[in-house]
Amino acid sequence: MLDQTPSELSSLPLAPRNPLPYRQRVEAVRTFHTGPERLRDAGGPVTRFKLGPRWLMPPMVLVTSPRGIRDVLSIKDDSADKTTPVFDEMRAILGANLANLPHAPWVARRRTLQPVFTKKAVAEFGGHMAEAAEAVAETWCDGDVVDLDAQARTLTLHALGRSVLGIDLQEHGDDVDEPLRVALKYAITRATRPVRVPRWVPTPARRRARAASARVHEVARAILRGCREDPTLEAPLARALLAARDPSTGLALSDEEICDELIVFIFAGHDTTATTLSYATWALGRHADLQEKVAREVAALPERALTPDDLPSLQYTTQVVRESLRLCPPAPTGTRMAYQDLSVGGYRVPAGTMVVVGRMAVQRDPSLWDDPLRFDPDRFAPDRAKDIDRWQYVPFGGGPRSCIGDHFAMLEVTLALATLIRRAEIHSLDAEFPLALHFTMIAKGPIRARIQQRR
Repeated sequence: MLDQTPSELSSLPLAPRNPLPYRQRVEAVRTFHTGPERLRDAGGPVTRFKLGPRWLMPPMVLVTSPRGIRDVLSIKDDSADKTTPVFDEMRAILGANLANLPHAPWVARRRTLQPVFTKKAVAEFGGHMAEAAEAVAETWCDGDVVDLDAQARTLTLHALGRSVLGIDLQEHGDDVDEPLRVALKYAITRATRPVRVPRWVPTPARRRARAASARVHEVARAILRGCREDPTLEAPLARALLAARDPSTGLALSDEEICDELIVFIFAGHDTTATTLSYATWALGRHADLQEKVAREVAALPERALTPDDLPSLQYTTQVVRESLRLCPPAPTGTRMAYQDLSVGGYRVPAGTMVVVGRMAVQRDPSLWDDPLRFDPDRFAPDRAKDIDRWQYVPFGGGPRSCIGDHFAMLEVTLALATLIRRAEIHSLDAEFPLALHFTMIAKGPIRARIQQRR
């Protein structure tokens, strides 16, 4: 329970100690997509372990049960905060933003940005996604073998840049995609090491990460300059951030704060969205019958570029996206630092513990899902989705700190996927979708598919 008294909380047992040998525990934390499943299978849905003495690395508790995840993500104060090594390193290298701010400054930032991400505003941000998908599909010819991941990244860069930020991100590709990966990989690598070199030591990896961060920040500053120099420039998100005011204080965001928010939006709107889209197209390319259902659904719509108003008619396509996010959530884990004793899944988690939320582990748990590794969009059909526990499907997190851009992400991927399948049959050539990690999950290599245009 979230509202237990101190005496009730103190009477709870500690989570079971995880029996995996030390080296396997370290490897599981570093492979933070599939690693939590190994820890769960060895120690249960709530399990504790250490990687080193407390002064080097806090003790950890992994949570992979719906009840435990609810207990963590539903917390509304700073008793479980985003001050774990993961978020500390992300703030240090890329700046403070809505995704990584500690509770106190986050409250004001969320209050300021919430109006920017209303469904009406998001419809304006995502309205050009189908046009970008059309442009990509027009380059495909019968028999072409394409890299679905590269195509998805091209598509999201185009849509995000031109329709949202007012800048051609494809022209700045060398200053966005790879630098973001370098900076975020550095952050997660440091965060998951039991022993970390002090930040003031100018290691080669740190110099590379700082240089990468500087390049990305310059792109963000160029976006702001463009908005100020050209009042007619179409850049709805950037202009919304410039106009945003805290409704309680009337304060605007500083340029530095806007740049930090633009960077995390570029990362989420491009990197994570592209991974979801490439996985969804690959999965449909492996299941011709499911792809045909999407094709029939979108064929029933008028022959024009799709718009956000078409989403209610794209129910099955939306189910495909949700199933893709279940099997391949771009952010497979989340973390919080406990600042007081917590009740999590029936156990007491002591203050000073880092709580790891296993999103991918709960979404693939065989005790919760029938045949969990099978791609089955009908899990999210209306008559079946009502039986899914709210906290066993958390690709965007949950509670007060759930992803503010979840509607934007769903809109983007659904419109792009429907547009691509409307224009082409996709035949995936690889039986597996290889995964790699930097800060989130990405495709490990090219995702090859043969294209056949629809007549």
